[in-house]
Amino acid sequence: MKDEAKEMKDEIKRMKDSLQRNSDQKEKDDQKAKDEIQSLRTRVKQLESSDLTRQQDSIRQNKKNEKIEENVKHLIHKTDDLENRSRRDNLRIIGLPEDHNKRKSLDIILEEIIQENCPEILEQEGKVEIERIHRSPPVFNPQLTTPRNVIAKFKNNQIKEQVLQAAKKKPFRYHGNMVRITQDLSASTLKDRKAWNMIFRKARELGLQPRIKYPSKLTIFLQGKVWSFNTTEEFQAFINKRPDLNRKFEVQPQNSRESSKGVLQLIPEATRRSAIHT
Repeated sequence: MKDEAKEMKDEIKRMKDSLQRNSDQKEKDDQKAKDEIQSLRTRVKQLESSDLTRQQDSIRQNKKNEKIEENVKHLIHKTDDLENRSRRDNLRIIGLPEDHNKRKSLDIILEEIIQENCPEILEQEGKVEIERIHRSPPVFNPQLTTPRNVIAKFKNNQIKEQVLQAAKKKPFRYHGNMVRITQDLSASTLKDRKAWNMIFRKARELGLQPRIKYPSKLTIFLQGKVWSFNTTEEFQAFINKRPDLNRKFEVQPQNSRESSKGVLQLIPEATRRSAIHT
């Protein structure tokens, strides 16, 4: 009996020791799991903080980029304005055939154009003094089907303005050829103005008295009021609010240039009618 009791005590002790070991191991495993969970929580917080920092950095960088873009646009506008101001004494002659200046110098041709179309200017001012005059571009390209423009810089700005105003009142001719006289402007400004061409022609057909103001603003006269538009998008938004006017223009968007000005393309009347019937 004593031996059996002793064996039972030993067995109970072994069971207690085993339970204690298992309990200790479970505590260690639980603590390890808790430590890992805490580590993961800490990592998640670090990642969230890092992500928030990146978002804040991204927002700051976007603001910097926007500011840089604004500065670039401002500098481009300022550069264009300075270039246009440097050209204020210039006139651009469009459509003068290339063969004319092979027989005569361009300054003589210009004086003859003035004599033929607005002789009163020469009668009042005498000889027109030209500081310089040249074809643009300077090198002739035989593949071009149209003659190069002529750029003339006047010594007297008042005479230049008189010639320009006379050219706005009537078409100029030279030896039977139609020539256009316009203010010389920078390439980018000319491109911006060109975006208005189709709208301008349609507005003129509708009697809206369109004008292109410096540098590239369109104005029209409607319902006793002058309306001005800096971009074709502004004009599109304007006519969208006026169904009768919108139908007369029947415009559709076309690819725009970099400088963000959209180009609106007029849909021919025949095409519009065909689309309606189909």
